[in-house]
Amino acid sequence: MWRRVTGKSESPVLPPRMLDPDLRAEIQRSFDESSHDEEHFPSTIDPRIQHVQILLKFFGDLTDKRVLDVGCGKGRFARVLHEQNPGAEIWGLDISEEMLRFVPAGIHTRAGSMTELPFADSTFDFAYATESLEHAVDIERAVHEMCRVVKPGGKLVIVDKNAEHWGKLKTSAWERWFTRGELEKLLARDCAKVHSEFLSYWEDVEPDGLFLAWFAEK
Repeated sequence: MWRRVTGKSESPVLPPRMLDPDLRAEIQRSFDESSHDEEHFPSTIDPRIQHVQILLKFFGDLTDKRVLDVGCGKGRFARVLHEQNPGAEIWGLDISEEMLRFVPAGIHTRAGSMTELPFADSTFDFAYATESLEHAVDIERAVHEMCRVVKPGGKLVIVDKNAEHWGKLKTSAWERWFTRGELEKLLARDCAKVHSEFLSYWEDVEPDGLFLAWFAEK
C-alpha cells in the first residue's frame, strides 16, 4: 500500500557521519580485498530469491530503460536483470574497482561513491541498492543521490537490514542498519510515493524481520 510519509521516524536517527577521504579509502580497501572471497561475496545469485524477485516485479518491463545498481559489488543482481531484460541498459556502480572486474559483459560499470554518484540528474528510469546502503556512511546524502539520478516518475528500491536486529550479524565499523521509518522519511523528501515491507529470502518462508525492502516512486 502506497502512502506519503510524514512525521517522526520509528526510532531516533543517528547523527550523520561524513565520508572523509581516510574512511573512504578504508572502505574501498576492504571491498578490494573482499573481491577475492567468492564464498562471502559471490558473483551470482539465485534469481528465485525474493531480493531479486521484488526488483523484477516492481520495475516491470525494462526494455529500452536505463537501470542503476548502486553499490553493485560483482554485479550479481545486475546480471539477473540483464539476462531477463536484454533490451535494458544496465549500469553498476561500486566503490571498489576490484569488485567491478567481476561484473559480466554487457553491463556498464562506473567506479564511485554512493554519496557522489557520477551521473547527471534524471539519468535513470530505475535505481536500486541491495545491502549496500548500509556501507554508505552518509546515509542521508546517499539516499538523496539515488533519488537525484532517477527521472520523475521513475522507481527506486532499497533492500537492507532492520536496525531492530542490530547485533545479529557481524558488521564493519562503519556499517549502519535502518528502521522502516528512518528510510521512508528520507525517501519521502524526494519521492512522491513510499512504502516498505519485510522481506524473506524465499517466497514460502515468513520474514523474520531481519530484511526490509523500501519502494519509492519519484
